[in-house]
Amino acid sequence: MDKQAVHDELERARQDFHELLARADADALRRPSDGTRWTNRQLLFHMLLGYLIIRALLNLVRLFGRLPDAASRRYAKLLNAGTKPFDVVNFAGSWLGGSVLPRRWMLTLFDRTTAALHRRLDGETDTSLARGMHYPTRWDPFFQDHMTLADVYRFPTRHYDFHRRQLTLPGCD
Repeated sequence: MDKQAVHDELERARQDFHELLARADADALRRPSDGTRWTNRQLLFHMLLGYLIIRALLNLVRLFGRLPDAASRRYAKLLNAGTKPFDVVNFAGSWLGGSVLPRRWMLTLFDRTTAALHRRLDGETDTSLARGMHYPTRWDPFFQDHMTLADVYRFPTRHYDFHRRQLTLPGCD
């Protein structure tokens, strides 16, 4: 895995998030996004949430990557069975967070989270990056049946880029 490429992806998304929020006025943030039931502001929070959950996902890979393959396969199957409740929580959490969290807090969270990911990535070895586990493929289109730690580091920016295309903010065409 090219660590520098992941560092560059994280930094590109962080800078873009800042620019999107800086350019958008309150009316633009309240507009509906394209293809979701969220407003632009709520979708931006959802994009941030993709980075916030990564730290937990990295810990899961660290745990399940040391266990027999069948353990993570069963865990992923269990999580896939809970897709409907996950979808409700995912929607409601992004709706609520995007409705109440001030802009400056979203920016601070994005900055702190990506800084933590940069530090963690720097400490990873080739062995740790190669560890993997099975994931609930019904939870997100970017979850694959089996993902390595390296794959998980790339997940939030893929998620971010996908949803960025759904924003209806100025300059997002």
